[in-house]
Amino acid sequence: MARLAPLWTAARYLLVGFVTAFLAVFALAALALVGALSLVGVGVPAVPEALRLVRRLVAFERRRAGAFLGEPIPEAYRLLDGPLSRQAVTAVTDPATRRDVAWLAVHAPVGMLLGACAVGLPTSAVNHVLIPVYWWLVPGGAETSFGVVVDSWRMAPVALVGAVVYGALTFRLPWLARWQASFARWLLSPAPGVRLTDRVAELTASRAGALEAHGAELRRIERDLHDGAQARIAAVVMQLGIAGQLRERDPDKAFELVAKAQDTAVGALAELRDVVRSIYPPVLSDRGLDGALSALAARCPVPCTLEVGPVGRRPAAIEAAAYFIVAEALTNVTKHSAARHAAVSLDAADDVLLITVRDDGRGGADERRGTGIVGIRRRADAFDGRAHLSSPPGGPTVLRVELPCAS
Repeated sequence: MARLAPLWTAARYLLVGFVTAFLAVFALAALALVGALSLVGVGVPAVPEALRLVRRLVAFERRRAGAFLGEPIPEAYRLLDGPLSRQAVTAVTDPATRRDVAWLAVHAPVGMLLGACAVGLPTSAVNHVLIPVYWWLVPGGAETSFGVVVDSWRMAPVALVGAVVYGALTFRLPWLARWQASFARWLLSPAPGVRLTDRVAELTASRAGALEAHGAELRRIERDLHDGAQARIAAVVMQLGIAGQLRERDPDKAFELVAKAQDTAVGALAELRDVVRSIYPPVLSDRGLDGALSALAARCPVPCTLEVGPVGRRPAAIEAAAYFIVAEALTNVTKHSAARHAAVSLDAADDVLLITVRDDGRGGADERRGTGIVGIRRRADAFDGRAHLSSPPGGPTVLRVELPCAS
């Protein structure tokens, strides 16, 4: 049985490859159609979506080959964002796209052939073993795969020779499966230097986004101080100055102005506290991230449950980013989702803080419509993290954010 386990694993791998090869034929036909329509301009908007579907098929094969070989196969796609025309250009000029199309063209015939071998070789071996048993039941004798007709006991050993040949070839199925997986790894792996180049480009874009977000945050703080606390403090100074002038002539009016200045100062202090909270909430220092998120969940107008794993304390910047990500996500749930329930989970794995916010609302969230997802993504990008949004029409909406926090 231990000898047959690799055969079953290889045969299963090749059979699944037959299915993906069949799908590759349709993918090639779809790409050809979209390409033909793009020549007259009507197919350009469909290019990004067509290539996204191809990437899903190729990603499945990449994961499958990596699991069979025991070594993950990296991928290095350029991000498809912006207008459809720019997405189409990015997708077509991406070297990874050319590798995907080349894999489709090769895998379509080869995958079908190897899948057929996975079925044909063992069944032919079994059939040739059984021919000496049932040949006399077949009128005119049983024909072997070699074209030899077994119609007598004297010809029966010929079938056994075929069984040996097909059996030997069947035991080569693991080699064929490994060859197919190795070929996929060779063709679908990014070229040397591509991952580094794409990584540099990704970090450059993340840095630009972080700087833009930082600049917007500074402008917001300056605006809040200028329009709020600064104006109130200026009013306090003016009121106290007038009160000083009226101190001897109209003590009652001076006292009224001093009381008014005190109220204005209290308001200015409250606004300063709000500004400080928007920079780094004191609750993070007092109660930690789990306590701060508990407060957010309790204040959320939509009933919200919180599940926190053993995350411990993290760097202050990471905790602040996680806090504001959850706050923005719950604000989105309240404003846009029409949800009846929301859930927030926080966990950690391999020095990565994992944040998940889900709701049972109407779905259809689109970050291009200014729903706050862009700000969340920029906060994650600033720490070289990732944000993934899944929001099909009808819901549910699931936001997953990964924040690396290794020291």
